[in-house]
Amino acid sequence: MITLLCDGDENAFTEIYNRYWKQVLYYAAQKTGDMTAAEDIVQDVFVSLWKRRGELEIKSEFKNYLIVSIKYRVLKFLNRERTKRLAEESNGLTYDLLDDSTQQYLDFDELRSALEEMICLLPEKSALIYRMNKEDGLSHREIAYEMGMSEKAVNSNLVRTKKILRAGLHTFLFNFLL
Repeated sequence: MITLLCDGDENAFTEIYNRYWKQVLYYAAQKTGDMTAAEDIVQDVFVSLWKRRGELEIKSEFKNYLIVSIKYRVLKFLNRERTKRLAEESNGLTYDLLDDSTQQYLDFDELRSALEEMICLLPEKSALIYRMNKEDGLSHREIAYEMGMSEKAVNSNLVRTKKILRAGLHTFLFNFLL
């Protein structure tokens, strides 16, 4: 069938179109979330297929070739939509973003201060292990070596410490947001 298409047989093209259009339309609609865009993409792929029929070199299963073509067009569509959305957002919200970013920084600073206070309330050894892991970037093995303890003990300590901090931050955020 592909050979006939490459030779310009319109009946072969019609047969291929009828055989695959629903499958690729469903795939495109799933990926874009927009049936109109999906229809346009499928139409573009089949038009391109017909225009390039003499140059086609399909080395895999034809259905896979179509799916890859659809994926490529979907990615182009999604990128265009993203670019449009970002342009619209940046045009309308430039000043709001600046004001909002200052507030976000202040909120983050308050959150960081709350975390620091909670770390200071931890037992000294737990706070040290946590800081070695998060601030200094040491692995469990390196901390175990430095502290003269087993990796398992370091891991248990970090798990316990993270649970305590998570609970404290949860309470802080709950109160902060109300």
